Amino acid sequence: MTDHELKELVASLALAQRKTDEQLAKTDAQLAKTDAQLAKTDAQLAKTGARLDKLATMYGGVANNQGAVAEAFYFNSLGHNPVLRGIHFDFVYKNLAGNRQGIQDEYDIVLLNGQDVFIIEVKYKAHPNDLKTLIDKKAAHFKLLFPLYKDHQMHLGLAAFYLDDETIQSALDQGVTVLQRKGDLIETTPATPFH
Repeated sequence: MTDHELKELVASLALAQRKTDEQLAKTDAQLAKTDAQLAKTDAQLAKTGARLDKLATMYGGVANNQGAVAEAFYFNSLGHNPVLRGIHFDFVYKNLAGNRQGIQDEYDIVLLNGQDVFIIEVKYKAHPNDLKTLIDKKAAHFKLLFPLYKDHQMHLGLAAFYLDDETIQSALDQGVTVLQRKGDLIETTPATPFH
C-alpha cells in the first residue's frame, strides 16, 4: 500500500469515526430524553397507583362493611329465632373457624343441635361462585375440620341481601336453602336436603 493510499485510508477512517461519534452523541441525547420521559411516566404511575390503592381501600372497606352488616343481621335474627326448615337449633355460632391436617376454613354462621348442622354462607350480594364455594369447599371441609359432627345431618344455606333469580334457582336445585332479607325479617326458601 502506498503512502498516499494509507493517508486516504486514515482520512476515511477518521471521517467514519467522526460520523459514528456524531451519531452516538445524537443517540445519547435521545436516550437522555427517553430517560427523562420514563422518569415522568414512573412518577405519574406512582401517583395513579397511590390513588388506586386509596380507592381500593375505601371501596374494599365499604364491601367489607356491607358483608359485616349482612352477617350481623343474619346472626342476630337466627340467634333470636334459631329455626330453619322447621328444625330447631340449640346453638348458633358466628365465624366458626377450623384448622386441621393442612385444611383451614371459616364458616359465617353454623347452627347445631343433637342431630343436625346447618352451615350458612352469608354475602351482601351473592354470586354463583359463592354457591360453588359453599358446596365444593366449605361443605367438603366441615366434617374433616369438625369430626365431632360427622354423623350429623348437614344442611347448607346461602344468605344474602341480594340474590339474582338464577343464583336462587341454582341453589335450590343443588339442595341449598336460600335466606333473604325481607324488611326486618328473614324469608327462607327451603331446598330439599343437601346430600
